Amino acid sequence: MDYMPVVIKAEYISDYKIMITFDNGEKKIADCFKWLKGEVFEPLKNYNYFQKFFVDGWTVSWPNGADISPEALYDESEAVR
Repeated sequence: MDYMPVVIKAEYISDYKIMITFDNGEKKIADCFKWLKGEVFEPLKNYNYFQKFFVDGWTVSWPNGADISPEALYDESEAVR
């Protein structure tokens, strides 16, 4: 991958879906449920906690230290048309 994505904005849509804006201007919708596996992601299965995500300077993170790599968010999310 030549482009190294950086998340600059993230907005909650519904369920486990987040609208992500990348530093190249592209917007994509990430359905994060597929990544909620393992102990660190267990709290995120609670919708209220899931919605506490924030952009930490390069990707989407949560207060408990969980994050999803910007490459995964970019490669595995649906482009907004």
